[in-house]
Amino acid sequence: MDTPNYTLKELVMYFLKLGTVGFGGPVALVGYMNRDLVENKKWITEEDYKEGLALAQLAPGPLAAQLSIYLGYVHYRILGATLAGIAFVIPSFIMVVLLGWAYVHFGGLPWMQAVFYGVGAAVIGIISMSSYKLTTKSLGKDYLLWGIFIVLGITTFYSESENLWLILASGVLIWFVKSPPKFNKQSAALFIPFILQIPATVTLSSKLGKIAWFFTKAGAFVFGSGLAIVPFLYGGVVKDYKWLTEQQFLDAVAVAMITPGPVVITVGFIGYLVGGLPGACVAALATFIPCYLFTIIPAPYFKKYGKHPAIKAFVDGVTAAAIGAIAGAVIVLAKRQFVDGITIGIAIVAAFVLFKFKKIQEPYIIAVAALIGLILKLVIKI
Repeated sequence: MDTPNYTLKELVMYFLKLGTVGFGGPVALVGYMNRDLVENKKWITEEDYKEGLALAQLAPGPLAAQLSIYLGYVHYRILGATLAGIAFVIPSFIMVVLLGWAYVHFGGLPWMQAVFYGVGAAVIGIISMSSYKLTTKSLGKDYLLWGIFIVLGITTFYSESENLWLILASGVLIWFVKSPPKFNKQSAALFIPFILQIPATVTLSSKLGKIAWFFTKAGAFVFGSGLAIVPFLYGGVVKDYKWLTEQQFLDAVAVAMITPGPVVITVGFIGYLVGGLPGACVAALATFIPCYLFTIIPAPYFKKYGKHPAIKAFVDGVTAAAIGAIAGAVIVLAKRQFVDGITIGIAIVAAFVLFKFKKIQEPYIIAVAALIGLILKLVIKI
């Protein structure tokens, strides 16, 4: 193992900061990690980053949280993975619990939709720039990788979901083209995340027990970015269990979008509305523990065999597919967020500012967009 040029404390502080000010959801967050840890600080190599992104895409659970866990594992193993994951999630968890308390005690948060009007549009601009940088940096001039990127972008846009089998097939295609396989026991290491997914039927009577089981399934069986979990949560908490109304659920998603850190932390807000602080803690733990295990268990195999030509080729294919899926998700989100000319304008200005002025940080853009949303919705009442 290479000697790291940073301390574990520095890594934990980085993820604590990212979890506190990292707006934009999974698309932006994985871009920030690449920019900060690979390009600027040079703590993580491009190869290790790609391996982490590939594993996070292959295994179920929230993409950005899994990538943070893997990057913590790279040099500091289990302790690094654990502390990085906790540091990344804790700030936004505290925020959504506080918002949940305010929501319950003050009867809804009308300002939330006003803030989201501006922030949501700015987020589209931010993630568009993150996706652009990640794409141009990772794909280079490899036309086959660009072809995979385009196919996954189009299919993700039209289906509005990430197709795991296409992502896997992309890895296999590059594997066969660049390093024809010689099957052996080592090859099976790639598929450990799927072997671990053994469905079970459990009956739990208490409310906290039901919360724990439902959110464990959400963390263990939902693939893709943080937004991929939203339809699953809707079906359970609104349709099946009837824990929340439609409006409460929409407010929960809005909370996730206007707070920094992983979008999937909306489970904390939902858990709070259903079962108070214990419900929030149980929902968050039940969602994140499976993705933690699905990251650290295969991680040694990725670290040990990641430089093997066959696995490197597979990872390159999966990475190209993952970035294509991310680009498709950006367009899907834009289609939902752009409700008028003002939202389109906010997104364009946000992207332009980030492109033109490299030193301006995303939180400043988010703050300005939130203020614009409040003024337009609550003061001018457009």
